[in-house]
Amino acid sequence: MHTMGRRAREAVSRLAVSSTEERNGALLAAADAIRSETEAILEANRADMDRARAKGLTDAMLDRLWLDADRIEGIARGLESVAALADPLGEVIAEWERPNGLRIQRVRVPLGVIGIIYESRPNVTADAGALCLKSGNAAILRGGSESVSSSQAIHRCLSVGLASVSLPETAVQLVPTQDREAVGHLLRGLSGNVDVVVPRGGKGLIQRVQEDARVPVIGHLEGICHVYVHESSKPEVATAVTVNAKMRRTGICGAAETLLIDAAAADTLLPDISETLIQLGCELRGDPRACAIDPRMHPASEEDWSTEYLDAILSVKVVEDVGAAIEHIQRFGSGHTEAIIAEEPAVVERFFRELDSAILLHNASTQFADGAEFGMGAEIGIATGRIHARGPVGAAELTSYKYLVRGSGQIRPA
Repeated sequence: MHTMGRRAREAVSRLAVSSTEERNGALLAAADAIRSETEAILEANRADMDRARAKGLTDAMLDRLWLDADRIEGIARGLESVAALADPLGEVIAEWERPNGLRIQRVRVPLGVIGIIYESRPNVTADAGALCLKSGNAAILRGGSESVSSSQAIHRCLSVGLASVSLPETAVQLVPTQDREAVGHLLRGLSGNVDVVVPRGGKGLIQRVQEDARVPVIGHLEGICHVYVHESSKPEVATAVTVNAKMRRTGICGAAETLLIDAAAADTLLPDISETLIQLGCELRGDPRACAIDPRMHPASEEDWSTEYLDAILSVKVVEDVGAAIEHIQRFGSGHTEAIIAEEPAVVERFFRELDSAILLHNASTQFADGAEFGMGAEIGIATGRIHARGPVGAAELTSYKYLVRGSGQIRPA
């Protein structure tokens, strides 16, 4: 692990002087390799899936792990999307001139060496490696044991891309062991060679990283996302958005976990929403007023309001108004993503103004909480903290900045 750290630090020096064309060329070549190695990646993924089923992984975890030809093509397109992004390195974020004639620029630079720790999603291997490379950072990837074969197959394609443009293959390294102590070494910073750690996975993994890391962490603990249906919402929009927010993919962090609906509209809007969800196999857990409207709901416990199900389960609460919805979200939310379904602009603006989650949406599904959907090509994760990065973490969010100050002989008076 310490050797990997030293090699990553050396690679950063080379990446710092690499051109946009070199880094983009590596990504495009890696995308070509992904496509040409589709069958090998599928074979590796089948081995991972067999082991995962034998271990009794949940359907949600299996869905995160599973690859088919379309998902592999999506990985390749993701690499190409990152390549197509504007180069963040060297971007002048701000510039100004002082009265004494000093000209000052704030310019983007890489963070350095980034450790990424993730669980069962093999596509993270490509997304994380691509975003780090695009932003001039070296990456040390530590995937989960569930996806080890798939991640290795994808990582080989990234190495092919780097080699094709003579960039060091150590710019993107995959930890070769599943020994948990490897994670400990990474969290302790590998003798100062790791600058930041990004965890992506379940609550247990992220909590361990946040508690044990000796280097800065970018990430979120939970994705307890809400959909609030206001009485002014259009019925067809309320149903379509709520159902998509919960059921499109139940195992992602942007999946809705709680539906809040105005009391003034619950009798007319909730029956269609609940009927559609139940028909799709979603279990509903409601407060007393919601259960009275649809007796098929199970009574919700206090714990349900703060649970990230990552499954086809949705808690439902009838609230008096937007103020009550905001109060509920502030109490039980995780600061990830919230959506309001409404047609009254003043209500929407209040929702946006008073809530401080990383992502707020109006008349759109919470499942848009995704870097690719934001035009970032891909993302390493959704950050819910307030320091450095927030929301989808793309290439630009994996940079810091330095100041360039140009003068003409100025000296500071005594």
